[in-house]
Amino acid sequence: MFQIIKKEEMAKGTIIRFDIAAPNIAKKVKPGQFVILRVNDTGERIPLTVADKDEFAGFITIIFQVVGKTTALMRSLNVGDMIKDVAGPMGKPADVEKIGTIIMVGGGTGVAILHHVAKAFKDAGNYVIGIIGARDKDMLILEKEMAGFCDELVVTTDDGSYGLQGFVTDPMKKYLDERDDIKLIYTIGPIKMMHFVCKITEKYKIKTMVSLNPVMIDGTGMCGGCRVTVDDKIQFCCVDGPDFDGHKVDFDELEKRNSLYQQDEKESLLFSIR
Repeated sequence: MFQIIKKEEMAKGTIIRFDIAAPNIAKKVKPGQFVILRVNDTGERIPLTVADKDEFAGFITIIFQVVGKTTALMRSLNVGDMIKDVAGPMGKPADVEKIGTIIMVGGGTGVAILHHVAKAFKDAGNYVIGIIGARDKDMLILEKEMAGFCDELVVTTDDGSYGLQGFVTDPMKKYLDERDDIKLIYTIGPIKMMHFVCKITEKYKIKTMVSLNPVMIDGTGMCGGCRVTVDDKIQFCCVDGPDFDGHKVDFDELEKRNSLYQQDEKESLLFSIR
């Protein structure tokens, strides 16, 4: 059993942050890795990337958006409540090293994952440019935290209610046009966003890593639910990823697979709140 020691409702209460007491995971988890949790004995298993950790205090931070029955149930939990299972760390950590100037691009709840990895790149001695975006000001998360360690931070909103109006790809393209020292783009967010990022960076021949979030069940490579085609080969996101070379990912296939259960998630969410 794993106790919730802090809860914060972010972004209109649809995005929730938990700090969970998990000392063994906190000691081992590295940026880019994830956990799989189960709320209770009858609950489904869901993967959530670790957004941060405090090894000394013995907790990990997860941030999730309410999209289905399980995340709605998680939102109802409070400080002191217990989560049945938290397994991890899982997946391969992000490949972090000192390489120079890096642009970190995050959208929506992907900023939670980006936060942990961007901090690691900064700690490794890189010049980190952060670009984060959301639909509107109220849906923006972790701006203050990102600003604390990014050398430059640009914020965009689709509707222009905060920061620059437009998409995260707009300032990214501007940086690529104006600078010749960009060594890496690392991006995480909605699949369409990552796809567009990769289409742009491919023209500039800039290495681009994506952190993928396909449907996942067991997290050990046994079920095959999280398979993705990379460089014309089948890979499993849970054990081969979640980070991949974005220029080699079949995003069209990934979008189709991830859309298969969207209606089921909506229906399960409606059922859970009746």
